[in-house]
Amino acid sequence: MKPVRAIIADDEEALREHLKKKLSSLWPELEVMGVAQDGEAALSMIRALKPDIAFLDISMPGMSGIDVAKAAAGACLFVFVTAHDEFAVEAFEREAVDYLLKPVTDERLTNTIRRLKERLVVAPVPDLTGVLERLSRALPKAPSHLQWIKAQHKDGVRLIAANDIYFFRATDKYTTVRTRDGEFLIRKTLKGLENELDPAQFWRVHRAAIVNARLIQKVDRSLAGTRTIRFKDLPDNLTVSRAYAHLFKQM
Repeated sequence: MKPVRAIIADDEEALREHLKKKLSSLWPELEVMGVAQDGEAALSMIRALKPDIAFLDISMPGMSGIDVAKAAAGACLFVFVTAHDEFAVEAFEREAVDYLLKPVTDERLTNTIRRLKERLVVAPVPDLTGVLERLSRALPKAPSHLQWIKAQHKDGVRLIAANDIYFFRATDKYTTVRTRDGEFLIRKTLKGLENELDPAQFWRVHRAAIVNARLIQKVDRSLAGTRTIRFKDLPDNLTVSRAYAHLFKQM
């Protein structure tokens, strides 16, 4: 029986390795021929290696996963990998196109593998030109701000959605990421994070802290004028330095 071969394309190394590891566990017969970190590399890999399946992140820099699939239409089966977005999911389901949500779960990947095996029995590869054009129009533009944080966790890496982070706080050598599940460490500086995060959502409130404004419950003000941030469903609080107090004058 001819071996089934695939490539994986995602601009995040941790996400590429995460999917590759899960495929190895759930579909050991599948040969992952290579991984790509951007759309151009993925397209070149498809043309050179001629895989049966391409797992494509839709939000890669340069060429998106949809762009790659349009350029390589008919070359192989495509599975699009996307962050959890209701509009993207609705668009994929409406067009009956295979997709995976990040972070990829065993249950969802098992279902996708089953469908792929069924489709591989049927030839030729379906023409998705019209479907891909509709998806290009329906899907929102790729976000320009940081959506995922890779944090150290035991002997591995944990992927944390930016929307789930209450605040970032600088320590001596690391930056602490606080979520409802606890604290995690990353090597990014607050200055670097400030440049990558959405400024409409993540506010610098101290030289050593950035907060997720969407998760603020209230801001208390003492008689001395000190402002303290209280969060939804979290016992922690943060003090706002005088330099950033103007952000909360209307609160």
